[in-house]
Amino acid sequence: MKVAWATDIHLNFLSKAQVDAFCDRLLDGSPDVVLLAGDIAEAHNLEALLGRLSDRLQRPIYFVLGNHDFYRSDITFVRERMVALTQGTPHLRWMPATGIVRLTDTWALVGHDGWGDGRLGDPLRSNVELSDWSLIQDFQHLCRSDRLKKLRALGDESATQLRPVLLEALERSPRVVVLTHVPPFREAAWHEGHPSDDDWLPWFSCKAMGDMLLDVMGAHPERHALVLCGHTHGAGEVSILPNLRVTTGGAAYGAPVVQELLALE
Repeated sequence: MKVAWATDIHLNFLSKAQVDAFCDRLLDGSPDVVLLAGDIAEAHNLEALLGRLSDRLQRPIYFVLGNHDFYRSDITFVRERMVALTQGTPHLRWMPATGIVRLTDTWALVGHDGWGDGRLGDPLRSNVELSDWSLIQDFQHLCRSDRLKKLRALGDESATQLRPVLLEALERSPRVVVLTHVPPFREAAWHEGHPSDDDWLPWFSCKAMGDMLLDVMGAHPERHALVLCGHTHGAGEVSILPNLRVTTGGAAYGAPVVQELLALE
């Protein structure tokens, strides 16, 4: 099984010809499936651009959403559209609505979007102002404390929903790929060659997801998980436990890259 994956591709910054050229790069290694770890486009053009990928690639595309994918809309509406897209389009599968995917006899795939949940670093003193606050309707007009409550609820939701899916996948398969957008650990929130500082960590990490992964994988030392994420636009790898590795994909606006072609036995 050959798996190509990419993250933070921001296709809305590209022309149609550039989108097609990116699809050609994805196809270079003749992958069986494609994984996308979020920030694919923005809400108003997300479905059209996913459809373009589906038409060009003609193979299963499993994806999670990033914060940019909700821009200029609200979370509930975008999620509803992704459920409908998953049900109505042969190649497109949003992971929270898909559950467990059996990739090989050894490997399974699960995933959830994740959110920077404001639990690491110093969210109260952070000078970082994300566009999320003005471009995602759910955050507009919220004060900082209410924004943190919302982010933490979203992080908790991701971890809570993914836990039983991951547990079931581990019962079936000795190895699991976990696809998510936001790095689940401080050590995986790479930014400009280093883990993020306390200003960026609140928005660049999902502690709720990390705590869940530590708990589940710590209780299953004979199983292995590979987490694929993005969000920070910084690349890096880290082993959190002997059986838990996280790869964070690098990215740049207007220049999407194929992170890696995984060969899963």
